[in-house]
Parts: sequence; C-alpha cells; structure tokens
Amino acid sequence: MKFESPNDALLALSEKLRPVATESLDSSHQGRVLAGSVTADRDSPAADVSAMDGYAIRMTQVDQATTLPILGESAAGSPAPEMPSDGVLRIFTGAIVPQGCDAVIKREDTEELGSEIRLKLDPTEISKGQHIRRAGENAKKGSTVLQPGIEINGAHKATMANFGCATVDVSRPVRVTILTTGDEVGNFQQEAPMPWQLRNSNREAIATLLTAHNWISIVSVEHCIDDQKQLHDTLTDRLKNSDAILMTGGVSMGDYDYVPDVIKGLGGDIVFHGLPIRPGKPVLGAATKNGKLLLGLPGNPVSATIGCQRLGIPLLATMAGRNNWLPKVPVVQLKDGGQKSIPLTWLRLVKLVDNGVAKPVITQGSGDLVSLGNSDGFIEVPPGETGEGPWPFHAW
Repeated sequence: MKFESPNDALLALSEKLRPVATESLDSSHQGRVLAGSVTADRDSPAADVSAMDGYAIRMTQVDQATTLPILGESAAGSPAPEMPSDGVLRIFTGAIVPQGCDAVIKREDTEELGSEIRLKLDPTEISKGQHIRRAGENAKKGSTVLQPGIEINGAHKATMANFGCATVDVSRPVRVTILTTGDEVGNFQQEAPMPWQLRNSNREAIATLLTAHNWISIVSVEHCIDDQKQLHDTLTDRLKNSDAILMTGGVSMGDYDYVPDVIKGLGGDIVFHGLPIRPGKPVLGAATKNGKLLLGLPGNPVSATIGCQRLGIPLLATMAGRNNWLPKVPVVQLKDGGQKSIPLTWLRLVKLVDNGVAKPVITQGSGDLVSLGNSDGFIEVPPGETGEGPWPFHAW
C-alpha cells in the first residue's frame, strides 16, 4: 500500500496491532494509561460552598441604608451554623453555605464596622446565588470524571484523590525489545573503535526515547550482526516475551538487508516498506498474526531517532490503550529556513530560538550525530511546501 503521510501509515498499521492487557494498581499510577473510567463517589462540591471571603446574607436584608450585625461565621472544614434571620454570617472561601443564605457578598463590597457591616453595593447589583458554588456543579455523584485512555499525570491524580479513587485499572506497560543490527556496530565504551566501526548510538537514542514513557517497558536490548539466521532466531525468541520489537538497520535494498525477508519468513504482515518521508524513507512497519509490532527503522542514526519518535512511539501508544494516540504537537514558525522544498514529508531538524520560533540545524545528512545532538526536535513540512509555516514541532 502507498501512503501519503506518516499518519496514514500509522492508522493502517494500528488496525493490526493488539492492545496490551490491563491490571489493577493501588499506587504508582503516574504516567500509566488509565484502562477504566473514574467516577464521582459524591457530588462535587459535596454541598453549596462560598466562592469568596465575605458575608452570607438573605435577600430580605439587602439594603444599603442599614447596618447588619455579624452573628457568627462559617469556616472551611466545619459544619455550617444556622443562618440568622436578623443579621449576616462571616463566611470564608470553601466554607459551607448555611440553609437560608441567598447570596454571598464579597468582603471588599462591604464597609466593615467592627461587629456590623454596611453594604457598598446597590441592591440591584446583588442576585440570588451570587458567589455560591452549588453542590454538584463540577460533577454529580456517579458521573464519569476521567475517561479511559489518558496518560495519568498530576492533574488526573488530583481528580482521583478528590473522589477517593485509590485503586484503578491501567494498561500493562508495552514490553519492547530494541534490536540493532550491522557488522559495523560494536559495543565500544572508552576505547576508540577502528575507522570502519561505529559505536551503538541507535541503541542509546531509542532506549532513552522509550524510557521517557512509564507505559513502556524495555524487556531486552539486543544486537545482531548481518546474518539472516541469527536475525531470524533472535526475533523468534524475543517475540515470545515482547509486545513489540523496534529494529534499526537492515531495511534498505542492500545485499545484507535481511529484515524484510526475515519478517516475511516469520509470517509478519508488512503494512508498509518505504514511506514518502525524509529522512527515514526505507522504514518498515509490520504486525505478527497475534498483533505484535515489528518496526524496522533505517540504520542511519538521524533516521532511526526521528523514526522512533514520529512512528514508533505513537504505535506503542495505541498498543498501550492511549486515546488520541496520533501525535498532537505544537506548531512553530521557522526562521531562516530558506525556500527549498522536497516532494516528500520533510522531518527537518530544528533548534528553538524563542517561544514558538525555531531555526534549522545545519546537517550533513542522516549520519550526522552532531546535528542531531544540537537539535531540540524536528518540524514536519508537507511535500512541496516551504516557508515559515507554522509547522508541527516534535520535541525530543
């Protein structure tokens, strides 16, 4: 199949992937994907409460010409006192509004005279229910307050705590194997490799991108030389305990690019092999018969890193049960971008120079790790387009 955009390819492949199972957790929800709804165990607010510091008053007492005695107070964290018929109550933000109170007058709208107040407002400026938050106006008991598919953050945790939700169902983390390939790639640390050898930057880049998400679990990191049998055996073994395998290298048209044939030999359904993008055009996306992901990224480090961010992480997100899993990213204006356009979707390295403004990073190609390291992410420019944008910006 031919696809016009990265998202078209993602949608097609996502239909063949199986979501992971769910589990119940009573702690450590942060960053996990909610698998069930959270419902309100009581009204929110649980009772009528004051939205301001001020005075609880009856509408029959609204009169600028007279003073009103202060006959008590309602404070947050305490039951409401009885509402007097011949005076007002001092009331604080969040305090329960007593039965019989018609409105709350802000403190700054009164003249405070010791044990009495006089209203500064014209009576026509005061309405019933003024500055009162009604019980259930945020949510009624039994209503859904959080939908499945969200990645739980601090704001969600606050909502959960408010409604006494300690145990929730979440998606199990997506178990991922990272598999780099190539005879030229080695596990070199301090010692310098020979000129024909490379340190394994793809492994580091992809592992770092994946571990930023608490709904991903890296279960194995492997490397294969350019040997078809070793690649076949490694994939066969790692698929036993992985939901997805992200590979780098071996997907182009060279004599040692075995990934496509090995995936076919394993019964994988190749949805795309080659997309109209730069960098990363040779990328391969496939699914096994039982819905596991096989994503083959090009071996060049810029292509591999961009491909993991733009294609790999969204595909893992849909397996994790994320709703709105296609990338939703901010846009930036491109400064000093020139007028060059290409007939492909251009995933162009940029560096942020101001809020909402980026400049291109000068690069020597898909193997330029210096340009990659000096970028803040990449913009996505549609085929044949040029100019300042705004363009979608994918941050690392």
